[in-house]
Amino acid sequence: MVSGGKSADGKFLELIRHARRGKFKIYIGLAAGVGKTYRMLQEAHALLAQGVDVVVGYVETHNRKETVQQLEGLPVIPRKAVFYKGRSLEEMDVPAILQRRPEMVVVDELAHTNVPGSAHEKRWQDVVQLLEAGIHVISAVNIQHLESLNQQVEKITGVEVTERVPDSVLRLADEVVNIDLTIPELLERLQAGKIYDPAKVEAALRNFFQQDHLLQLRELALREVANQLERQIDTAHITPDRRHTEKLLTCIGTNAKGAREIIRKSARLADRYHAEWYLLYVQTSRETSLNINLATQRHLLNNLQLATELGAQVLKVKAEDVAEEVLREVNERQITLVTLGITTGSFWQRWWRKSITGEIISRITAANTETDIYLVNY
Repeated sequence: MVSGGKSADGKFLELIRHARRGKFKIYIGLAAGVGKTYRMLQEAHALLAQGVDVVVGYVETHNRKETVQQLEGLPVIPRKAVFYKGRSLEEMDVPAILQRRPEMVVVDELAHTNVPGSAHEKRWQDVVQLLEAGIHVISAVNIQHLESLNQQVEKITGVEVTERVPDSVLRLADEVVNIDLTIPELLERLQAGKIYDPAKVEAALRNFFQQDHLLQLRELALREVANQLERQIDTAHITPDRRHTEKLLTCIGTNAKGAREIIRKSARLADRYHAEWYLLYVQTSRETSLNINLATQRHLLNNLQLATELGAQVLKVKAEDVAEEVLREVNERQITLVTLGITTGSFWQRWWRKSITGEIISRITAANTETDIYLVNY
C-alpha cells in the first residue's frame, strides 16, 4: 500500500492487527528536514493510544525541538554502547527489542551503516531481522539513499551518497508514505535553523540544498512512490502464469563505473516489467586474475554483489567470443530484453565498428530474435 498522508494510519493499524509476520511501513522524503521522523513519532503516539504495544528502537532527533517533544511519552529501548577505535558509539539494541517483543517498533535512518563488529553491516538488515521475528516496523529513508537511484542523485547534486538501501527493501514494505514538503517550505525550515545548526546553513544552501537540486529530488520521490503503487496494483492483478513473462539479460564488463550504472538502470527496468533478471559477465582470457589488476577485480566483485542485492541472478562464464555467449544465453533463456552499455562521446561510427556492444547488437539482430535492446550511456 502506498500513500501520501495521515489517512493511511488506520489502514496500517488494520494490517498489523491481522498479521502474523511483521508488517513494514516506510516514510520516504526528498531530503533531511521534511518531517519523516516527526511523522513516525506522531503515528507511534496514535498507535499507543489505540492499545498497540509500540516502542522506539532508534530515533535520531538531531536536536530538533519539535522532534524531541514528539519523543516524550513513548517507551524507548535504550541504545547499545559499542566501542570502536577507542570511542564509545551507540547503536540500536536489536537483541533487547527481540527480547522485549513489542508489537511495533520505530526505527529511524534505514540506510544507516552499523559500527563494524555489529551483527549486521546495515540497519535495514536489522529491520529485516525484526520483521522475520514477527515485529512490525515503521522506518524512514530519504530518496537519495535508494540504491538504483544512486548515480542519478549524484548527477543532480554532485554528491555521492555512500549509505544506500537496496530497492528490494523498499519492495518489502506493506506501505510507503511520501512526506512531501514544498521547496520554499523546506528552505524556510533550513534558514530558520530547524534542520541543521545555524552555522551549517550557508554551506547546505550552497551544496545539497540548492533549489534546483531539491526540485529534482522531490520529483524523484514523488515518482518512486507512484511507481511503488503501480507495482503493487500490477502484482495484485498478475496471475501466477503471467509472472516473469519478461526476461531481462544485463551484460557488463570490467568498466567499474559503467557497470554500476548499467546494473542500477537494469534493476529499475526489471522491477517495472516484473521481469526475471539475469546479469551476465563473460570472462575472456584477457580478463583473468593474472591479467587485470586487483582494484579492477575488486570493483568487478562489488558490482556482481550489487546486482545480487538488487535482485539479479548472476551468470559468470568463461569464453573468448563474448557476443556469441550473449546470443547463446538469449536463446537458451528466451530473453526478451538485453541491456548493454555504451560510452558517450564522439567517434560513434568508429565505436560501432570496433566495440563488443556493436558486435552483440549485430549478432542479436542477425539472429532474428524477438529480443529488444536497451542501451545505457555512461
